Formats: sequence, structure tokens, C-alpha cells
Amino acid sequence: LETIEAAVTAAETGHLVFATLHTTGAAETIDRIVDAFPPDQQEQIRTQLATSIEAVISQVLLKRSDVPGRVAAFEIMIRTPSIAALIRDGKTYRITSDIQTGAKYGMNTLDAHLITLYEQGMINYGDLITKAKDAQGIINSLAR
Repeated sequence: LETIEAAVTAAETGHLVFATLHTTGAAETIDRIVDAFPPDQQEQIRTQLATSIEAVISQVLLKRSDVPGRVAAFEIMIRTPSIAALIRDGKTYRITSDIQTGAKYGMNTLDAHLITLYEQGMINYGDLITKAKDAQGIINSLAR
């Protein structure tokens, strides 16, 4: 808790802060940070995150199917006024929807990147489905 508070304070005062969490998406990352605080402090930390966070980048490493090695699939969330409002208002369940429509800001969902890697032949179908957040959505998308 003290480490998170120190990192947020540093970010609020203009310092570049990098942090790692074991999460697989932007919304889950925000929720994990907020949930680390007692309920009476969660509104405050949401407000602080909404104003200080610039981006959340999540990655999943997958075995390559085309050559030996691994490839990273990314989810990228950039703070926009809409994303900041969702964080501040505790509506993180809507962040993925904003990421889906935020390509012009450089955002992409993990599932969209997984599909790209699959279509490029870099990962196999099994990994595509098991690492997806919305496996049924991917199956439907590929069927079109």
C-alpha cells in the first residue's frame, strides 16, 4: 500500500513512474490498484489515478508457431478524458469498450492483438482461444 501511494504521489508531481502488476488487462490493473486500498480510500485513489496515469500496457507471452521463441501480445490503454472519467467514476468494466474504439489514440485490446498475431501465423488457434479475454467473441469474429 505504501509503495503504491509513493508511486502515485511521484506521478502526480511529474515524475515518470513504471510499475508492474501480474494482470492481463488495463481494467484489471486499475481494479487491482484500487482494491489494494481500504474502501474509505478507494474514491480518492481512483481520482488520483484518473489524473496521473498516462497509460497501461499489459502483455501476455505466447509460444510462436512459426519459428522457435515467444511473441508478446499487448493491450494498450491510453488515458483520454473518457478513460479518466471511467476510472474516476469506478466504471472500469467499461474500459475495454473504450479501448476498442480508441485506435486513433494508439489503443488496442489484448483480443484484437491476439487475432492479429494469429492471422499473421505467429500463434496457433489453441493459444489464441486460451489467452483471449472473450474467447467466444474471437470465435464469432473469425467466423465472419
